[in-house]
Amino acid sequence: MKIALTGATGQFGSIVAEVLLKTVPAGNLVASVRQPEKAAELQARGVDVRHGDFDQPETLDAAFAGVDRLLIVSADGDNETRVRQHKAAVDAAVRAGVGYIVYTSVADAENSSLFLAPVHRATEEFIRESGIPYAFLRNNWYLENEAGSIQAVKAGAPWLTSAGEGKVGWATRRDYAEAAAVVLAGDGKDSVIYELSGTPATQAELAAVTGGVLGQEVAVQQVDDAAYASIMAGAGVPEAALPIVVAIQGAIRDGALDIKSDDLQKLLNRPLTPLSEGVSQLLG
Repeated sequence: MKIALTGATGQFGSIVAEVLLKTVPAGNLVASVRQPEKAAELQARGVDVRHGDFDQPETLDAAFAGVDRLLIVSADGDNETRVRQHKAAVDAAVRAGVGYIVYTSVADAENSSLFLAPVHRATEEFIRESGIPYAFLRNNWYLENEAGSIQAVKAGAPWLTSAGEGKVGWATRRDYAEAAAVVLAGDGKDSVIYELSGTPATQAELAAVTGGVLGQEVAVQQVDDAAYASIMAGAGVPEAALPIVVAIQGAIRDGALDIKSDDLQKLLNRPLTPLSEGVSQLLG
């Protein structure tokens, strides 16, 4: 069985590859990457490294050839670019005769108010229309997304948020990636949706976890969106990114990431990495 990973040298895909190599023969793994030279370590371990670029769809036909199970890691960039790239990957999977697609989506993709959600809704629809069986991994929020806040608190700042009492199902990137590896290495052939989430918690609760790790009290500063944008701008967030960071806070406030599900724990067949452990790792 050939398992292919897009984004195999990225933050998420590299963990998936590392986990799969513990149980899957390297010769059964394909790494589809934009820059094959960056996958030299995987190649040295026996992984079949192929050039595959979402912006060069003709490269994807060869990258996906002979593949039984394919992980499509959602791309970076603006929404229009990502939709185009994801469509190219799905179309190539159809041409290559891929048997199963595993796609990293977002929590509650159909209904989410997150700015990211339209890309994932569109991509899920492309995959459904392809006729290829699938697993949608609807990842909630990476704890790593809060690294800036955690480091700011370490430096003595308050925990800043405009998300109010909105809850987030934080889990570590490694937990999400290990779950993807479980699905890829399995023999499931039915279409399935996994809502992958940690136990929902508020910003104040995550701030308290961070304080516990640091051994200090952490003040939580709740502000409105305008004040949040202003403070983030002062902290060096680029102007183009300000609407995005504010929109994330608003979506959290609206409950977009307040997802209760034990799918992640079931796939991992173990308890999730405690938030305190994840915070400790981010603090170095």
